[in-house]
Amino acid sequence: MTSSTAAIFIAAAGGMAVAIQAQFMGLMDRSIGNVEAVFITYCGGGLLIAGLMLLMRGGNLGEWRNIPWYALTSGIFGLIIVGSIGFSVPRLGLVAGMTIIVAAQLITGAVLDHFGLLGADPRPLDLTKMLGMGVLVVGIWLTIRQ
Repeated sequence: MTSSTAAIFIAAAGGMAVAIQAQFMGLMDRSIGNVEAVFITYCGGGLLIAGLMLLMRGGNLGEWRNIPWYALTSGIFGLIIVGSIGFSVPRLGLVAGMTIIVAAQLITGAVLDHFGLLGADPRPLDLTKMLGMGVLVVGIWLTIRQ
């Protein structure tokens, strides 16, 4: 298996995990509230990754000083992601909520790539990519219209 093939399978597994997590977050949001659901989600993930780091004897954590300061805010964005999933899915439905979230991810990623922002390697937008984002916007409208 090539590294590209492995990356595709890992990305697909991540996408499937996001959809399943979204459903679980929606269930928790309805029962205990959004902030509490985010807390439970982060505690579970935090405990799992802490255990993994202990098994790896701390891994490469000592190198955190070499990371740009803004990259250290990724946990805050993680809270926004998990919170928005937990909030939107029970109110919009899994498909509509995830469609908006994924389309926003792709469009934001395209802008970051195009301008080489926040450490991204510049990958200029072309007409094909812009048409693809237009199709995403139409897809959102088709998915969420009542």
